[in-house]
Amino acid sequence: MARYVAMLRSINIGARNRIAMPDLRALVESLGFDDVSTYLQSGNVVLSGKGSASAVAASIEAAIHSELGLTVPVIVRTTSQMETITGSSPYGEVEGDPRLFHVTFLAETPGGESLKKLAGPPDRFGDDEFKVVGQDVYLYVPGGYGETKLNNSFFEKRLGVVATTRNWRSVTALAEMAGVATP
Repeated sequence: MARYVAMLRSINIGARNRIAMPDLRALVESLGFDDVSTYLQSGNVVLSGKGSASAVAASIEAAIHSELGLTVPVIVRTTSQMETITGSSPYGEVEGDPRLFHVTFLAETPGGESLKKLAGPPDRFGDDEFKVVGQDVYLYVPGGYGETKLNNSFFEKRLGVVATTRNWRSVTALAEMAGVATP
């Protein structure tokens, strides 16, 4: 059995897409997954099971839709992927305030044409920076994520894929919950 980290996009923000974490755990367990645990209230689930990451995501999405009546994108990473993400940040070892570093997880690897839509002067976002590595975008936002233009909508519009973002502290906590030793 493999371990997975599932991240739901845009739940429990205001009154929209409300899902209680005990209900989410029960729903994921009802799909036959084991060792299900959640982290925070923003739709982070660590679980064990079988299948590809995309199959796990599709089964959770379908269950949320059929059981709760919500259309919520789910992005899943394996422990191997989480190990790569936490161990190879292009910003080196994350130092200082981890709230300034984020990872935007993409549902698919963007193609070359989509990546060209991100091109532009390196200073167009002020001090904010990003680097796309496969299915993930590493962000450094010294002014805070709430103030950056490098949000989910920015990447979704330009890359044409669903995205969800977690701060570095959440990324490492989820990796550790999945059994990944983090730096």
